[in-house]
Amino acid sequence: MDSLWLLAGAGFMAGAMNALAGGGSFVSLPALIAAGVPPVLANTSSTVALYPGSMASAWAYRDNLSGVAEVPLRPLLIVTVLGGIAGALLLLTLPSRSFDAALPWLLLMATFALGFGRRIGEWVRTRCRLPRAVVLCLQFCLGAYGGYFGGAVGIMMVAVWGLLGAHDLKRMSGPRVLMVTAANTMAVLIFIAAGAVDWPATAVMLVTASLGGYAGALVGRRIPGPVVRYGTLALTIAITVAFFVRAYG
Repeated sequence: MDSLWLLAGAGFMAGAMNALAGGGSFVSLPALIAAGVPPVLANTSSTVALYPGSMASAWAYRDNLSGVAEVPLRPLLIVTVLGGIAGALLLLTLPSRSFDAALPWLLLMATFALGFGRRIGEWVRTRCRLPRAVVLCLQFCLGAYGGYFGGAVGIMMVAVWGLLGAHDLKRMSGPRVLMVTAANTMAVLIFIAAGAVDWPATAVMLVTASLGGYAGALVGRRIPGPVVRYGTLALTIAITVAFFVRAYG
């Protein structure tokens, strides 16, 4: 019963975080592991549990989709889908201890993306501008990261697109959500087909994450942006530190 409440609360918080600032997997993944789900299975289950919220966001942005800078939408979508397939297969193929060892570092990378991704993108953009082929290669890697783990992948995409000369964050919201959803779609299909989902735990989070996403959207209209941003960042830092202590303490 305690695990049930833990998963329900974590699902609600993860859904709210994704609606407010992103980073919901920072809550859902540790909660699943704390409930006794093995790390790889916890990661796949977390991806499936948070997927409906991602789909809803993509649908909401359906009228605001366009290419990024000089790169059309279709090539970006194709390489993201291929990357999502590669990342999901990599997660299921490699030994589970590989993911367990990489998890603290993945969380650290995602934390840096949440905290400094846009600033790093702006800093690099003032010094170079990447050609389209390089951006597509990077997009494939981000799709693979999304299929393998996916924490803060949307913010990483925005930072990379900035190197192409895309500066309008509002205009990039639609493509960003679509690409994240595309990578997650392939991962979810592969995880379900492989039977790599803890359905009892996932079902609880599916319901509460949807409720949390709706509540987060309502609350987000009233809470100042900096409060949401720094609160999310503080939580992700704390969880990342906890996983480093778990791995090396």
